[in-house]
Amino acid sequence: MLRARGFEIACVIAMVLAVAVAAAFAAGYTFGLSPASASPPYMSRLFDDGRVHEVDIRIDDWDAFIAAAPEEEYVECDLVIDGELIESVGLRAKGNNSRRLVEEYGLSRYSLKVEVDHFSQGASYYGLDKFSLDAAFQDNSYMKNHLAFDMMEHMGVPTPASSYAWVTVNGEPWGLFLAIEEPEEAFAQRNFGPDYGQLYKPDYKSLEDENHDVHLRYVGDDPALYDNIFRTAKFDPDDADRARLVESLRVLSTGENLENVVNIDEVLHYFVVQTFVVNMDSYLGRTGHNYFLYEEDGELAMIPWDYNLAFATYSLGMPDPINDAELYVNYPIDTPAEGEVMFNRPLYHNLMKYGESFDAYHELYAGFLSSYFDSGAFEAKVAETFRMIAPYVERDPTAFCSYEDFELAVDTIEKFCLLRAESVRGQLEGTIPSTIAGQAEHPDARVDASSVWIPDMGEIADLED
Repeated sequence: MLRARGFEIACVIAMVLAVAVAAAFAAGYTFGLSPASASPPYMSRLFDDGRVHEVDIRIDDWDAFIAAAPEEEYVECDLVIDGELIESVGLRAKGNNSRRLVEEYGLSRYSLKVEVDHFSQGASYYGLDKFSLDAAFQDNSYMKNHLAFDMMEHMGVPTPASSYAWVTVNGEPWGLFLAIEEPEEAFAQRNFGPDYGQLYKPDYKSLEDENHDVHLRYVGDDPALYDNIFRTAKFDPDDADRARLVESLRVLSTGENLENVVNIDEVLHYFVVQTFVVNMDSYLGRTGHNYFLYEEDGELAMIPWDYNLAFATYSLGMPDPINDAELYVNYPIDTPAEGEVMFNRPLYHNLMKYGESFDAYHELYAGFLSSYFDSGAFEAKVAETFRMIAPYVERDPTAFCSYEDFELAVDTIEKFCLLRAESVRGQLEGTIPSTIAGQAEHPDARVDASSVWIPDMGEIADLED
């Protein structure tokens, strides 16, 4: 009898604990903790970011590859990752403006894309199908992408994994790069499970075009009107996929019932970091690109991508003067672009018109500052990363900058972010205006950023050295 009663009590306790854990889990997600996802083997190998990995490119004619790099054609080569051989992978240069400028300045340090299954169907590196090697173009700190991804991951946003890699070519040093998981099948399965949805990378053919589809604006029901979305699909969409996405854009354009077509919680988490890092070469900038769009059952969300020009280091379309640190350290979190851009970015503009979403955005921002900056997590991340990569930067034979420039850039990006956190805190508390109009009216309310010179993080002029 006593034994049976003890068993009943144990069952009750177990049920209470289960409910408590479930409640804590649900609450945790609200404040930026994402549910545990699958951890494929490649995550503990190439994307163990606690160390610098070794990637050796074994290729017959590297000079020929560099000469043809601007064409972005895959060539076949072997890779040795941390001593392990992977045969017959596809390798090509990547990038848009960065690729063009590297060629224009007569340099050879291109960012690279590795497709493990390009020449061998079904091949993978412990489940990884594709990754890139980022060259730190216009990023003397070597940290812009890595820090932005760390912030996104901290906020629970599905984020590409990244880690540093010392790259050699046929055994000869080539430089320190950032290995980044490309959002394709492996990424989708890791973050969304085996029944994942559709993944797109909206991008323009020409910046001079209207590019309504890149901006996620609805202009009609015909899927042919959205070529900049569907031609960049990572998986082959069928007619039903196309119709479903167009319908989601139609509902998004109305500004009503957005909960039916937007993963509001996830998108708000994304925009907290997106506005913090002041990335003008993004959905909230003039270009409107540099993101992945995830759609599942008609629900839209954004995947972070490409931050080498974040932290106010992108000059195209930025207000004058372009290097005004006080302007960008204090850049308003509620109107993070001029009106013309904002009105044409419905995933931000229409979402923020709702009081509940707007209030949740501010609450999430407060939680981000508290957990990432007030806790010292950010400064610890910068310090740990600096200690880890500094010896490699010092001997990087193809670096875009000197070692002294690297040290200055790390100090500058850290100052920028800490002052940015101070300003955003003031914007949340109402002591600093959180709109462009408000700051224009009260410029003296801004945080003093005179100690920051933005070009110290890296600029095109560095390529001339």
